[in-house]
Amino acid sequence: MSFRRLVARWAIPVIGTILAIGVLFWLYQDLDFGRFLAGLARANTAWLFVLAATILAEQLLRGWKWRQILYDLKPISTWRLFGAILAGYGAATLIPLGISPLVRSWLIARLEDLRLACVLVTAAIERFIDGIVFAAIVGIVVLAGQIPSAEGGLRLGLAVAGALNLAVFAGLLGALFLGRGALLSGTSRAGRLVDWLGAKGGTRLAGLRDAVAEGIVWPRQRARQLGIIAASVAMKLVAASHFLWSGLAVGVMLEALDYLFLLVFAGFAMVLARFVRVPGGFVIGAGFALRLLGVGDEQALAMIMFSNVLTILLMVGIGLLVLWRGGIVIRSLQVEGDKPDA
Repeated sequence: MSFRRLVARWAIPVIGTILAIGVLFWLYQDLDFGRFLAGLARANTAWLFVLAATILAEQLLRGWKWRQILYDLKPISTWRLFGAILAGYGAATLIPLGISPLVRSWLIARLEDLRLACVLVTAAIERFIDGIVFAAIVGIVVLAGQIPSAEGGLRLGLAVAGALNLAVFAGLLGALFLGRGALLSGTSRAGRLVDWLGAKGGTRLAGLRDAVAEGIVWPRQRARQLGIIAASVAMKLVAASHFLWSGLAVGVMLEALDYLFLLVFAGFAMVLARFVRVPGGFVIGAGFALRLLGVGDEQALAMIMFSNVLTILLMVGIGLLVLWRGGIVIRSLQVEGDKPDA
């Protein structure tokens, strides 16, 4: 293994983990551990069952939305797509290489006799739509949300981040559909680049350009088009409600727009943390946001812990079950992820 790959694989993640632990210790330096444990013991388990249901409901909505995108290419059961999504998250939790979209696309391509590149492009379209809707929610929070006034530049920072988010995802989505014709012709720079990648992959990537172009699809029916947008909005609202249910479990109730603020702040923190290779970005971001909203450290940590533990248990448990039923072994995913052209 080269020195560069050794640094990328071990040194950078280790440094990021140390930084994350340091930030968490600083964030919760005044935590009363006894009160925290007592709060966990008194938690209302009924709300935790609601939280678990909404965690799965969010991904079921993602599966239904992905079905609408795929429909003109091939109608696929929402439940099959839901299982593939959980399998992707489960694999990504155990192998932190950002392989969730790849795994779910691979599984669907394998089960439905489709090209992996084709399905992967539809998964990208689904993510780009999510990014645009998230930017719209950021706009609502900036314009109407009660952002803590103690942080003077926070509103401006969220506005700038939301605008960049919109520009990036709208630009990527537009580039896909506007460039589809040029991609098919093979004479454009993008077409030549994809052909070059296909040639580098040998027979395994033969016909890559046609497969990518085939995956750039949008449903012809207006109802499905609107359904994609509606499902993406519903997903974000359900995701924001995770803080509501985990908060009610420990006796915390916030204003309605505060939950959108938590979703936005924690979401940006997670993206930033991934960019700088620091794990636990969502946990750190949610902790800061809850502190800004005046939630006590003990209750805030309990809310975050309930949400994350249930998410991991459900995603990994059900996801690995789906992979096992599909005859896929985690070790094989790790080997594929280690390949230079993976």
